Amino acid sequence: MFAVVRTGGKQYRVAAGDKIVVEKLAGEAGDTVTLDDVLLAGDGSDIKDSKGLTVSAEIIAQAKGEKVIVFKKRRRHNYRRRNGHRQQHTILRIVSIGGEAPKKKAAAKKADAAPAAAEA
Repeated sequence: MFAVVRTGGKQYRVAAGDKIVVEKLAGEAGDTVTLDDVLLAGDGSDIKDSKGLTVSAEIIAQAKGEKVIVFKKRRRHNYRRRNGHRQQHTILRIVSIGGEAPKKKAAAKKADAAPAAAEA
């Protein structure tokens, strides 16, 4: 089974056991994260309903990407600037695809508010 998930503004096609490098996510190595934004799911050539589907992943490491040199120059003005940047990444191992997304607790709050209003 595979899924297409969106995280960090990018989309990734993942299957159980895959390793992917994504934009930095909060957490330490060994922590488990849940990717809720599943765009598509399928098994072979069959497409399945992705509503309420989640992808579970384990953080392998927090790392930095390759250094990118930013060089600015304006001709004949003695203007030269050199900067470097290393993007923060998180390396994930996909543990499983499936499982239900946690339900929002907004409905539970409304149910709790109704008995309180009846007492007043």
